[in-house]
Amino acid sequence: MEKRKLEWLLRLGVAGIFLGHGIFALKQNLAWVPFLTFWGIPQDSALHLMIVIGILDMIVVLSALFKPNKYILYYATIWAFLTALMRPLTGGSIWAFVERAGNWVVPLCLALVISRKES
Repeated sequence: MEKRKLEWLLRLGVAGIFLGHGIFALKQNLAWVPFLTFWGIPQDSALHLMIVIGILDMIVVLSALFKPNKYILYYATIWAFLTALMRPLTGGSIWAFVERAGNWVVPLCLALVISRKES
């Protein structure tokens, strides 16, 4: 597959992942409250923090679509890995983590493509 097409597929993948999550965060998805309270964040603060998280997710979306930045993509990789890991840490199944592998692998792949392009 042509490198440019592969890069665009990865860019669309990152944008889709983070657009979906960002919208859920901006809508203050109550199902996510336990993931934040796990770290000792009070529930009312968790709801406010979700707005910030949603905005950061939208920054990832815009970067992926218009000017991919490897540092933003590394952030997206770490963030997506940690949010997937919160499932088993808060009592969910390990399989909930496994099924979200694409959420952090896709931005990592795009970061590696962008890094390679820069060198």
